[in-house]
Amino acid sequence: MRRRTVLRRLALTGTGVGLATGTTRGHPTPTGGGTAEPAAADTPTDEDPLSVLEMETVYEVVTSPDGHTAYVATGDGVALIDLVTPTSPRLLSRRTDLLAEGDSGPIQRVQDLAVSGSRLLAAGPAHPADGAHGFVVFDVSDRQDPTQIAGLELDTRVHNCDFDGRYAYLTANDRNGNPLLVADTETEQEVGEWSLLDAGDAWTDVPTSLWPLHDVWVHDDRAHLAYWDGGTWIIDISDPNDISLVSRVRGRSPEDLAAIEDPVTERSEPPGNDHFVTVTEDASLLGVGGESWDLGDDDSGGPSGIELYDIRDPTDAELLSTLDPPPTSDPSPGGILTTAHNFELIDNRCYSAWYNGGVRVHDLTDPTAPELAFEWRDTEATSFWTAHRAAGCFVAGSTNASRGTEVQPGLYTFPDPQIRTPTATGDEGGSANGTDGTSLGVGGPGFGVGSAVAAVGLAAWRARRRRD
Repeated sequence: MRRRTVLRRLALTGTGVGLATGTTRGHPTPTGGGTAEPAAADTPTDEDPLSVLEMETVYEVVTSPDGHTAYVATGDGVALIDLVTPTSPRLLSRRTDLLAEGDSGPIQRVQDLAVSGSRLLAAGPAHPADGAHGFVVFDVSDRQDPTQIAGLELDTRVHNCDFDGRYAYLTANDRNGNPLLVADTETEQEVGEWSLLDAGDAWTDVPTSLWPLHDVWVHDDRAHLAYWDGGTWIIDISDPNDISLVSRVRGRSPEDLAAIEDPVTERSEPPGNDHFVTVTEDASLLGVGGESWDLGDDDSGGPSGIELYDIRDPTDAELLSTLDPPPTSDPSPGGILTTAHNFELIDNRCYSAWYNGGVRVHDLTDPTAPELAFEWRDTEATSFWTAHRAAGCFVAGSTNASRGTEVQPGLYTFPDPQIRTPTATGDEGGSANGTDGTSLGVGGPGFGVGSAVAAVGLAAWRARRRRD
């Protein structure tokens, strides 16, 4: 692996977090051994990370409405990271021993988080584990002293979650039907459930391993559900006590899935594997990411990408385009993983993480023809779990959770790339911003006006995507 600058590591005594400053360099074309080689000069890999904050464990990362704080799921709890200066992120505070006051002890594996305003939801464990199961809500208005304001023990593990400020939306795969569970965090009570069994009795004939509820994304009165090979669904949650089906976006029929002879291979390879879902600010565009491998090392499978759907009419979703995964020399579960993981759709951009395939930013000004605006990859040293926009940069969490990799977990900050966004000019001949009627969008590593505008836009979007 070529390096332009050796990372300088500074230990932060007593925090379990180390800081690395400087830059590293990775490129997108793997050799047979999976080592990234230099890319051609015209590929969009001309920016190194702004910084790396090394941590013991990193899973999901979300950012505050103003983009100045990153919240990191650390397995044993959560960490709050200051992003005011993207070139020098720093640890602000940590909270561990979630639900430790219960008889079962603390949650052993917190992997997912969701933020709404000044409240942060943390839930787990993501997989079968000892210890408490459930969620905790923190008031994070004081970044150096987050305060627990709610918590509830549950009888199910929670892999992923979402939050609208009052209701927690949780994947409850230990329960019959792998339902979405809705809990009122103000009363600390469960208030509703919905699963594919509510969509039809035929799902009782399908092995439940083919349709776990892997992810939920809430926007206004709609929840978008990723049911693995069961497909992606949209439900009406305006009344959490009476949830109803809106539409099915994609996926195979329960009859087809019931006839599958090898569910283990089927749930590991494409098609299907609906892993992560999210929508744009106005919920007109839906992104569905698949997570898949080549299980038998026989070229029958491989990594999945991200599909973009027009859901302005959710009952008639239209596939617009696909973001293909980065290349890999070994798509087996223990190999060079480059399948899609978590991502964000905001401001005509898609910020995405691809495990060993690095991070990417796509320009979605025309969602039928996405353009790659940025990519960075260090195959041997990183395995990215998620990517999110922040103020003046974007952040990505590198994890050691994927099989077959030994990486130093950390929070990376990257320059936010410029894209061309349409501008109403009123002049068919163009405008001062661009002869083609476009202007450069907010981007780049600047920390002045651009950073402030990015923070305002980020906060406005995140306020709109949550219910009042």
